[in-house]
Amino acid sequence: MTVASHLQELRRKHEHLSDIVEREQRSPATDALKISDLKKQKMKLKEEITRLAQA
Repeated sequence: MTVASHLQELRRKHEHLSDIVEREQRSPATDALKISDLKKQKMKLKEEITRLAQA
């Protein structure tokens, strides 16, 4: 797997998590812990994307 394709996959996963977070936040039965966990996952992906893009 090339770095470019890996970055593309990480960005796709980040976007998918963003969609899930938005959906969860709009849900009447919002689980704050779940949203917090999803946001942490997004942050880790973003950090990895940034690290790879700078390499």
